[in-house]
Amino acid sequence: MKTTITRLLTTSALLLAVGHSFAADSPPSGPAIALPDVPAILHPPGGQVVYLEALATGVQIYECVSKPDAPSAYEWAFRAPEAALVDRSGRSLGKHYAGPMWESVDGSTVVGEAKARDPGPKQSAIPWLLLSAKATTGGGTFGQAKSIQRLQTVGGVAPSEPCSATNAKQIARVPYTASYYFYRAAP
Repeated sequence: MKTTITRLLTTSALLLAVGHSFAADSPPSGPAIALPDVPAILHPPGGQVVYLEALATGVQIYECVSKPDAPSAYEWAFRAPEAALVDRSGRSLGKHYAGPMWESVDGSTVVGEAKARDPGPKQSAIPWLLLSAKATTGGGTFGQAKSIQRLQTVGGVAPSEPCSATNAKQIARVPYTASYYFYRAAP
């Protein structure tokens, strides 16, 4: 009996030491971010690694306006996105809005500038994009972003209803979802 207790105590101490070693020496890491297969044109520059996936649910906002080159003709013009951002577990990461800008719950922001686009696999969805970080603020989540991909889009395309002088200035809020992947400089 004494030998069994000694073994149990020794095993418990060993497990505690090993557990402490892992906790102290290894920062916790979440599951690896699985990137979808994308055309080469949408790959971020070399030396960047993905560090965050944000799932967006919101709207793409359009306005019925006269065409700049043909004032008597009308079109749906894109105005801005408006979306909530969450991680895969549903935890709020922030929001996405005009700029295009992403704002984290920690206050950091990134303003993107489109560099490349691909129609993506669904004609009924807005295109896939590669954006570069034009400006960032704060040292938090989005403050370290160098590139952003908009992928796995659903919906968000301009309305199919006619746009004319009759409904000029009408605003349409078209539902969409997308996955945004954020890249930073490799360590």
